[in-house]
Amino acid sequence: MNRDKHPYISLSEVHQSIDTTSSKRTGWRRVLAFFGPAYLVSVGYMDPGNWATDLAGGSQFGYKLIWVLLMSNLMALLLQSLSARLGIVRGRDLAQANRETYPRFINYALYGLAEIAIAATDLAEILGMAIGIQLLTGIPLLWGVLITVFDTFLFLLLQRLGMRKMEAFIVCLVAIIGFSFLAEILLAKPDLAEVASGFAPGIPNDAALYIAIGIIGATVMPHNLYLHSALVQTRKIKRDETGIKKALKMNFIDSAIALNMAFFVNAAILVLAATVFFKTGRTDVAEIKQAHELLAPMLGTSLAPILFAVALIASGQSSTITGTLAGQIVMEGYLRLRINPWVRRLMTRLIAIIPAVIVILINGEKNIDSLLVLSQVILSLQLGFAIIPLIHFTSDRKTMGKFAIKTPVVILASTITAILVYLNIRMVVEQAGSFFASSDSVIWKAVILLSGIFYLTLLVTAIFYPLKRKKEKVISRLHAEAVKLDEIQIPAYHKIAIALDFSESDRKLITHAIGQGGKNTSYFLIHVVESASAKMFEQESDDMETRKDFEQLNSYVQQLAQLGFTSAAQLGFGNRVKEIVRLVKENNAEMLVIGAHGHSGMKDWLYGQTTDNVRHELKIPVLVVNV
Repeated sequence: MNRDKHPYISLSEVHQSIDTTSSKRTGWRRVLAFFGPAYLVSVGYMDPGNWATDLAGGSQFGYKLIWVLLMSNLMALLLQSLSARLGIVRGRDLAQANRETYPRFINYALYGLAEIAIAATDLAEILGMAIGIQLLTGIPLLWGVLITVFDTFLFLLLQRLGMRKMEAFIVCLVAIIGFSFLAEILLAKPDLAEVASGFAPGIPNDAALYIAIGIIGATVMPHNLYLHSALVQTRKIKRDETGIKKALKMNFIDSAIALNMAFFVNAAILVLAATVFFKTGRTDVAEIKQAHELLAPMLGTSLAPILFAVALIASGQSSTITGTLAGQIVMEGYLRLRINPWVRRLMTRLIAIIPAVIVILINGEKNIDSLLVLSQVILSLQLGFAIIPLIHFTSDRKTMGKFAIKTPVVILASTITAILVYLNIRMVVEQAGSFFASSDSVIWKAVILLSGIFYLTLLVTAIFYPLKRKKEKVISRLHAEAVKLDEIQIPAYHKIAIALDFSESDRKLITHAIGQGGKNTSYFLIHVVESASAKMFEQESDDMETRKDFEQLNSYVQQLAQLGFTSAAQLGFGNRVKEIVRLVKENNAEMLVIGAHGHSGMKDWLYGQTTDNVRHELKIPVLVVNV
């Protein structure tokens, strides 16, 4: 775990890393500097979970649910613009704003629900990518699921390259998805007049309602609201009224373009399913693999299923990157806790992989798409807990000033929220009613009732608690009160340990240590022998490397003595981190001086992260010197 010097800034490693105010950016370059966040957000609107709901809707009900996609897209545009407004104006992401507003136990509940939503998102991405890999290569689905673990390395690499490179990579993946489905639609040749009829609102039956709610959950995703409010803060803007207005305008345009692309992809999937399957009587096609198998014979070309699989992999890969960022934002915002991004990525992925592997092992590869649809329904259930606070925050004039949303926008956003919450409650009640009628399990009935009570209680609290706070609210501070500096006691270090690696950097480390101590300080020199013999025999090792290292340490001790400094030395053997920590503790050193070589990306895996790991194990001050 790591708390850096900016622990309360969203995505601190890339915060304001893109300067939109630079004089070097002129004309279109200055405009394009704002574009990017919405494209990262948009991939969540076309992830594999959407595919499952769109295919099910198109094959079972033809074009009748296109209006749900359009409505979802318009909802998404409004809500994402509110999310961007919160980040631009207040400099807070949604998780941070929740932490500052709600009591601790409510925040823990909201955090838990947000993590469930991210896990459900990741589950959809895992299954989508695994299915795409299987469709292209023919390997078992379980192997495809396990292969998705390794995209952690890709995320790590992209993060090291910077935000603009990551955005460019995502745009390329979105372009692949878009071109693939454009080709699919041209091959399918749908009747445009019939497609247009699907924009008339209507829900044929309860099965259509379940699919419609899944479509809404797959489109308006709660983690995207957390994500967008943080991503807009990667842009450095002028903090005056003109600068904020320009940023809001540019981000709205960015969102409109990106989300319309997402709508095109979703509509293309649904239209493809309706044209190829529903129109030919194949209303039973609700699975991605089944759709892939039938595309070639029904469209008369082997290109169609290949494009379908490629787009599916691109969709899953792009979504998994943004899901990781959202997880980082949620954890940092609610808990003020930072962990290494690759650890966060791996943790999220493993949490999502477990249910996928269990289902495949127990149930085989059947009904996998029903798991995808369920994941989207779970997302839809979380929506109210993201949207309701967002409306409160962006309508609060005490914190948003003149940039607070107007009453008509509040009414519209509240109406959207009411519709979503009503549809969710209706669906849950109907599903629970069916279960109660067919099951004799008292335990499961009790679990459902308690979950329902918890859901409604949390929902009511999310709605009314901020209204209570507004009456007594003082704009919250990011930090506690500054401490008084009237009585400062400068520490004197009697023993300073120095971790050496026998390179040119040793001189720099020793001089920095002397700078912290002086003539009256004792210096304790450490070097860890990592030869095969040292790792096996440890202190009993007597190989050439051990002897040579011991001689070099003693050489440093003698040179320091000639300069008038007191020092001692000791070798460690085997694991660098464990040995440095052990020797420092055993010799009661009061400070450690250690070098950082600036490794990044894959080098962290090759050479290890000694400095960070040592620092976390010790309770004394650690001076890290860049060498």
